[in-house]
Amino acid sequence: MEQILGEIRLHYTDMRINEQLKGAHAGIGAGQNGPSATEPPTTGAAEYTRHFNQGEDFFLKLTRPFRVPPLPIHHDVRNPKPEDAYLQSLRGLFQTISQALPSIFSEMTYIFDPSEVLRPSFYHLYRIGEQTYLYLMRIDLAYRPQIHKVVERGSNDTTPEYETSQLFLEADLIPLDQVMVEAGKVRAFRIQQSVSQTWIGETGRGYFVQGIWIDRELTKFLSKLFLPKGMRTYPYYPFTCKYRAICYSVIDLEADARKAFLPALHRVTEFIRPHMGTIQEELKQSEFSENLSSFRMLQQKVPAEWQALFSGLRVKPYLNENGMKEFWVEHEGS
Repeated sequence: MEQILGEIRLHYTDMRINEQLKGAHAGIGAGQNGPSATEPPTTGAAEYTRHFNQGEDFFLKLTRPFRVPPLPIHHDVRNPKPEDAYLQSLRGLFQTISQALPSIFSEMTYIFDPSEVLRPSFYHLYRIGEQTYLYLMRIDLAYRPQIHKVVERGSNDTTPEYETSQLFLEADLIPLDQVMVEAGKVRAFRIQQSVSQTWIGETGRGYFVQGIWIDRELTKFLSKLFLPKGMRTYPYYPFTCKYRAICYSVIDLEADARKAFLPALHRVTEFIRPHMGTIQEELKQSEFSENLSSFRMLQQKVPAEWQALFSGLRVKPYLNENGMKEFWVEHEGS
């Protein structure tokens, strides 16, 4: 819906959760020691380390486990307000998480999305000159059988209560055209959509028809353009095509770190936006390659200091305790 309308609407916020978040303060950054061949790094002083699983999902690994209470699976999307029982569970959960991770919840405001009750969202607004950016963080509370320890079984209507040390989330800085206010309250964010269309056709027949989109190819193009030459960061792509916009995928989640990166993001988006039409047309004809004429032309114009922003980025694979491949992410200086 956000992709189609170009808007992210604020249906409901809970003042008690927001009060809990206000108590969050800057904490200790992630550890700097690399992983062994079979285990990720651990350090008693760190709040968390940063990882991707083999499905390319980003998560934080905390030094201590926490419990996620049972949550209702179903919610009428026409109802903009969550049920009281749901709010009670979230309040208890985020009281625990915000105390464990105060640095990433600093300055954040909770918002409820009736279409995704298992993905509570948090936001903060930034402004550079005339441009407003939305920082949007979405927590994924869905039960994952392979990694979560069941405390109490769920039902057809509720998720299991489970214990975990892994917090799955996605966090993005998104350029906005407008912050929509009604009766003195923020009601919606209108996204600055620099990408005209990412759907380019279909493949297959009958029940096996699949759409063809170029979002991922645009993401590869944008990220490779501003990363140091030859650097491999899979499965992390710093600059992404989301909501038909040029976004930044945030892994430095602390308030000071994400704010410090804003000027660089602003310069990058201003640089790339005039060329988006040419880039899209070329990617509609072929998959991303560093040999594309538009890529080669723009790469020559990218200042070296922009690529230096990611010189301390490292992504290292390892095997978790179940023998599954995961990736540890480090960004020196973050």
